[in-house]
Amino acid sequence: MSAVPTPSAPREPASRRERDDACPGTLRLHTADDGALARVRIPGGLLTATQADALADAADRLGDGALHLTSRGNVQLRGLGRGDTGGLGGDTGSNGCGRELADTLAEIGLLPSARHERVRNIVASPLSGLDGRGHLDVAPWVRELDRLLCASAAAAGLSGRFLFACDDGRGDVAALGADVTLVARDAETAELRIDGVSPDTPSGQGDGLGHGPGRDEPGGTAVLRVPAAEAPRAALLAAELFLAAVRDGGTPCWRVRELPGAAALMARGVTRRLRTARELAEPHTQVAPDAVREPGAAPGLHPAPDSAPGTRTARAARTALCVTAPLGRLTTDQWRRLAATAARDGDGRLRVTPWRGVVVPGLPGAPSRTAPDRLAELADAGLVTGPYAPLAGVGACAGRPGCAKSRTDVRGHAVRAADAEPAEPSGARALPVHWSGCERRCGHPQGGAWVDVVATPGGYDVTVVGGPVRAPAATAATAVTDPARLAAAVAAARTTGPPP
Repeated sequence: MSAVPTPSAPREPASRRERDDACPGTLRLHTADDGALARVRIPGGLLTATQADALADAADRLGDGALHLTSRGNVQLRGLGRGDTGGLGGDTGSNGCGRELADTLAEIGLLPSARHERVRNIVASPLSGLDGRGHLDVAPWVRELDRLLCASAAAAGLSGRFLFACDDGRGDVAALGADVTLVARDAETAELRIDGVSPDTPSGQGDGLGHGPGRDEPGGTAVLRVPAAEAPRAALLAAELFLAAVRDGGTPCWRVRELPGAAALMARGVTRRLRTARELAEPHTQVAPDAVREPGAAPGLHPAPDSAPGTRTARAARTALCVTAPLGRLTTDQWRRLAATAARDGDGRLRVTPWRGVVVPGLPGAPSRTAPDRLAELADAGLVTGPYAPLAGVGACAGRPGCAKSRTDVRGHAVRAADAEPAEPSGARALPVHWSGCERRCGHPQGGAWVDVVATPGGYDVTVVGGPVRAPAATAATAVTDPARLAAAVAAARTTGPPP
């Protein structure tokens, strides 16, 4: 196995798309070695305990008995229809389990529009409105944007990869590279950011996130200042203008960054339409990608989200529990424990995070022992509840045997490597790490610096992605075949700091 400390960031190519994207949904399943896969969109990660229980029942009844969390705060069910002779994959018409799942989701309000089910991709600040940080609670933005999306006939044409983000001003989901991002600036004002930054950039010329201005034509992030009340409408208008630009240009594209000049074009169109309607939009200067930074966020470093494992003091003397799913996977028993905690001790709701975690808000605050006791119970159930748990910050793709493209059992290797790491990592900041069974790197982090561990025909490559970072000498060893040395290389890469 080799540990290679050279930049090799995975990039989504900025190219013409000759086919529809293959992102799965609940009405379009994906065929895997372990059965069909369904991806359930959960805008903003917002769920009720009742909906969570229904998802667990579906995973037990139809799938592999687990809930798999994604880097966009959605939930996947795997192993669907393994005993179904009606065929797997494709639309739900060929899979009885898929039809039953779709009926279940419609009944609990998680499938409000069949035409829009794959385009309801919205991430949101998980602790918005809970911990006193941020400028406003973005949950109403999420609900209104979802409603507008489902009511727009044009929006049904978006790719399943197109992403919206609603950031309350703390800068967590604003760093995830969404196509359209809403950022609260105060209780009355929002910024609409349209990401036209091309990922097709030579190393060293980007913004430190694997993105940059592009080889052939400069890109940029267009920024508009809009009233907070109009923010969801502005985001929808931007998406509709993107679709119109794609249609007029005759170049199939999935994301804004794939269409040169789209960000500026969309910004002008949103401004014109909002002004025509109510004279509400105030244009802001278009800026270069590197100028769009959240205050205090070091370029190239993965910002530790406020929803990292632990407890958070919330408003009105309430507390929120924050946990992470080990390698992004929760058994239905673990998932039900979270739902039960929300129903019994919280406000009856959960929030799935883009960092494969779950927030349970509304528990009694100190001096009550409820929150720490429940967190300890969840730790005993196998969830990641603190920053120094072995699997804290560790992710992995499905690997073998679930995926035929995977070269090995990356999840098993990730667990063994994590168990071998020191209990309390040293260094300025422990980077997240993602293990992949092939070069596709499914589920890798969406922004910031991270450690990329990829299985190759000759072993594992270990790379620090998302500079500027300095790869430690410990990762420079070659032909590493011993698992202990691989674990050491990963641990050393995780504690890489910024250059002096």
